[in-house]
Amino acid sequence: MIRQLPLALLLAATMPLAARPVLPRSTPMPATTPLPPYPPSVQAPVVETHFGEQVVDPWRWLEADVRTDSKVEEWVVAQSAFTDAYLKALPERAAFERRLKGLFNYARFGVPREEGGRLFYAYNSGMLNQAQLLVRDAASPKGRVLLDPNAWASDGATALDAWEPSPDGNLLAYTVQDGGSDWRTMKFVAAADGQALADELKWVKFSAIAWVGSEGVLYSRFAEPQPGEAFQARNYDQQVFYHRLGTPQAEDRLVHATPDKPSWGHAASVTGDGRWLVVTSHEGTDPLTAIGLAPIGKGDWQVRPLIPGMTAQWDLIDGIGDTLWFVTSKEAPLKKVVRVDLSGAVPVFTTVVPETDANLEGAAIVGDRLVLAYLRDVKSDVRLFTLDGTPAGTLALPGVGSLAGLSGKPGKAGGHFGFTSFTMPSTVFAFDEDSGKAKVWEKVALRFAPHDFKVEQVFYPSKDGTKIPMFVVRRKDATGPVPTILYGYGGFNVSLPPAFSSARMAWLESGGAYAIANLRGGGEYGDAWHDAGRRAAKQNVFDDCIAAAEWLIANGIAPKGGLAVEGGSNGGLLVGAVVNQRPELFAAAHPAVGVMDMLRFDRFTAGRYWVDDYGHPDREADWKVLRAYSPYHNIREGSDYPAILVTTADTDDRVVPGHSFKYAAALQAARIGDKPHLIRIETRAGHGSGKPVDKIIAEAADVYAFLAHWTGLSPRP
Repeated sequence: MIRQLPLALLLAATMPLAARPVLPRSTPMPATTPLPPYPPSVQAPVVETHFGEQVVDPWRWLEADVRTDSKVEEWVVAQSAFTDAYLKALPERAAFERRLKGLFNYARFGVPREEGGRLFYAYNSGMLNQAQLLVRDAASPKGRVLLDPNAWASDGATALDAWEPSPDGNLLAYTVQDGGSDWRTMKFVAAADGQALADELKWVKFSAIAWVGSEGVLYSRFAEPQPGEAFQARNYDQQVFYHRLGTPQAEDRLVHATPDKPSWGHAASVTGDGRWLVVTSHEGTDPLTAIGLAPIGKGDWQVRPLIPGMTAQWDLIDGIGDTLWFVTSKEAPLKKVVRVDLSGAVPVFTTVVPETDANLEGAAIVGDRLVLAYLRDVKSDVRLFTLDGTPAGTLALPGVGSLAGLSGKPGKAGGHFGFTSFTMPSTVFAFDEDSGKAKVWEKVALRFAPHDFKVEQVFYPSKDGTKIPMFVVRRKDATGPVPTILYGYGGFNVSLPPAFSSARMAWLESGGAYAIANLRGGGEYGDAWHDAGRRAAKQNVFDDCIAAAEWLIANGIAPKGGLAVEGGSNGGLLVGAVVNQRPELFAAAHPAVGVMDMLRFDRFTAGRYWVDDYGHPDREADWKVLRAYSPYHNIREGSDYPAILVTTADTDDRVVPGHSFKYAAALQAARIGDKPHLIRIETRAGHGSGKPVDKIIAEAADVYAFLAHWTGLSPRP
């Protein structure tokens, strides 16, 4: 089981070359026609005193839900019309949109899962708004469509999210995501003929799907929200239920809850042999977990603690009989593998694979091998071990890049993995766990020439001297500084290894460079790297990003006046903060779905989980740190700011759009120069997942046309 960060603020930018030479450009685009006045953003100041400081919040009213508040809706309509008119007039946009449609139009395969002799996998033939779910079996060896989300909504904004086949392969449980919301509805379908079952489970969120035999599933849900609060109220009291197929949800059995600890969240899993129910509990976004167990064979399913406290990371790999394997950070900041013997009166813990000098990011048991996925200097390195920890070689990867999914089962030979790099779309390989050899399972037809690009990894010094890794991707014929985008995230223990992006390739084909900085706060080097970029140390993340920008200009990658900065979610916060602190470094900026009001982030939906990384706004020491960098509160009047395009979505219930609404209103009201400061608001979309391909292309065309215009990049015709 590959570890998933339960509630991390993750929105990775996922963005291909022409034969003409790239000429260096050292001056920004000339100014365009002055903007007309922005649509009005009425100020209705709320004044509060926190720890002796008076704080004014002029646009508090923009926090209201656009679905139910007519004034916010009117503001959104006006801002959207203003921004749309500007973006459609950009001369670079049409070329980007044409090339994006070509780059997205290739067949994409997900990593398959095998159960009961059937192979289940996601598939997009190219321009489908949503990936389909296909199944291969004796009756359909080439694959047939089991689920097609493209028929679920006329606008393509209803997506297939998680899915899990039953152990016998006869049924499939899956969750439906509508309009980008974090809420899910769970449904079921027969694998043989696609017949839908009547069962439907509501108010599912941040949930795993765990089959108990083929009769029912364990899942996590919250209580039904009060009317009007579904998309803004904070999430507490998550519970694990068991649903037996053929019964109404109201009769579902409560399996695990912690009413005395309402901030705890819970996810259930069942070992591959069906022997043990394992409940993993967390409180925030830190990878600190408690573990509870119950033997499936006993009818009471009373979950008893195995790891009672949240002092380290414990991630179940799998179990065989009375033995469980875990990845843990206990006394191992880069993590190790521990085996737990449950056959006696007291569990016995044994280290199987000790901590190494690389960060252990995920693991699985395939056949009779432990398959361990390490991140070594931000590149995947997959090692094989016997179940007792004896080294058994490596898994042959096709190059420098990163693992993008892994599947396989204990006791069954062979598995599959996905692999990607900056110049290689995610490709599925079948592998043999004994030899470590791999071969392409389904070939991917490329829409660009990967050998026309070069990828370099550099290690540059941050403000305090810490060496920060950064990937720089550009055309091989780039002979001097070219318009460059710097991307960063820097938070929540999230790593940014090499990955392919069709949208990014449109930028690279046109001659631009793209740099991805692996800032502190991420998970590239384990717990210590994460700790060095959060809470009181959050300024390190901004210093790392600023130092990356300075390095790119000083070393001739980006011209002065030709550098843009981009980031999403926690990365949107990053962009807002570094633009406030060093506006002169950047020609343009793109903060996407960002956390912009650091004094109130914990008051909405999943925001209360983020105190692990940001701190608590109601505690004085934390509040002072947050106040010092909060993007909304630190816009520098009188400074010359870059062109800024804020992006968000009206149905984002992870980072509620009020963050971006307030920040954009503040930018437009401030005296920060004549460049445009706009907000693009997507409809029927959320924090990023589930967004249909047509919306992805339209947004990428807008964003990259904007950044190209202000950095001086001419898109490929």
